[in-house]
Amino acid sequence: MSALRRLAPSRVAMLSVHTSPLDQPGTGDAGGMNVYIVETAKRLADLGVEVEVFTRATSGALPAAEELAPGVLVRHIAAGPFEPMAKEDLPALLCPFASGVLRVEAQHDPGHFDLVHSHYWLSGQVGALAQDRWQVPLVHSMHTMAKVKNAQLAEGDVPEPSGRVIGESAVVAAADRLLANTSAEATQLIELYNAHPSQVALVPPGVDLSVFTPGDEQDARRRLGLAPSARVLLFVGRIQPLKAPDLLLRAAAQLLAQQPALRSELVVAVVGGPSGSGLAHPHHLEALARELGIADVVRFAPPVAQAELVDWYRAADVTVVPSYNESFGLVAIESQAVGTPVVAAAVGGLRTAVADGVSGVLVDGHDPLSYAAVLARLIAEPRRRAALSAGAVRHAAEFGWDATARATLAVYQDALESRQPQRAAS
Repeated sequence: MSALRRLAPSRVAMLSVHTSPLDQPGTGDAGGMNVYIVETAKRLADLGVEVEVFTRATSGALPAAEELAPGVLVRHIAAGPFEPMAKEDLPALLCPFASGVLRVEAQHDPGHFDLVHSHYWLSGQVGALAQDRWQVPLVHSMHTMAKVKNAQLAEGDVPEPSGRVIGESAVVAAADRLLANTSAEATQLIELYNAHPSQVALVPPGVDLSVFTPGDEQDARRRLGLAPSARVLLFVGRIQPLKAPDLLLRAAAQLLAQQPALRSELVVAVVGGPSGSGLAHPHHLEALARELGIADVVRFAPPVAQAELVDWYRAADVTVVPSYNESFGLVAIESQAVGTPVVAAAVGGLRTAVADGVSGVLVDGHDPLSYAAVLARLIAEPRRRAALSAGAVRHAAEFGWDATARATLAVYQDALESRQPQRAAS
């Protein structure tokens, strides 16, 4: 069958129960998944697929539907109170959310949606119901998995509950296709969740290569109020134990203990807001910086839009991603696309997102001394930083959102075609 004749969806219901694609990534529950949904939805629309994203309404002032981009509609479904809620409280609201989704489809002629694509296990629960009711394929993206997170739990973090593990297993059993960010995630789906290999499709996330581009470091520093001679270590992301921003602060403290003269130049920039279990102690990092005696070199900034985030990446000497687990690591790819090398934990998808020794450095474990040693060497060796910078741009160029959208569409087509024999027999 030629590519032009392949069965393709005209309209997809995309489910994102716990976080809206309209939210600013970097705080609360908004992060890489939000970016993923926005970028893939826009590009699927460019490929001729209409996308309707269903998310829970967190305010009574939100419109029932809002255009995100041409061909992409965000629907706010009333389920529970009109306020943000912890993910742990959302399972009780899945029934009213599912009811709202089904009501939208019921207002149209049968066959309004050709396929359901759910993101995160909460959405997968709703997606399985819609799949059964509409008799359409379910494609699911896990983004993170409870069994993986619990095996690599950050100190002080709370294990994922057994209810989530059970829910994830049910979604895997129901899904026609499962999108894996990396080959490691594909293996985890098969070995930990008993997914059939034919269910799993490898579709790496991407980066907007038209936005995250190399630029003038000094111009970026001027805009951000950073000194031209500063040594800038950057963390971008949600402030929670899983992301381990505290590790960067502890590594910086070790670095200054070993090289006190560096204090006049060092800037540790933390761009993001509290999230998850970090919400219980929103000022934990500020207190830790004071406790470590490095408050004078740490600069905190709130989450920012991509146009300003590019400046932070361009201004940095190194971006540090010390997470305990990442299904991929969009921050790492964004930084490398700008030409800023990455020092990251050798875990999960970061092993794919960062080419060790080419675009950055992967560090085993989460010992601040190990990170301090790697950062000290990079600061002291500008030629090595320059080589990694060039390698970072080349490596990131392999991960564009256009490629992600095309691969996702191919998975949609496979899922639809696999159901054709079932429909013909019914």
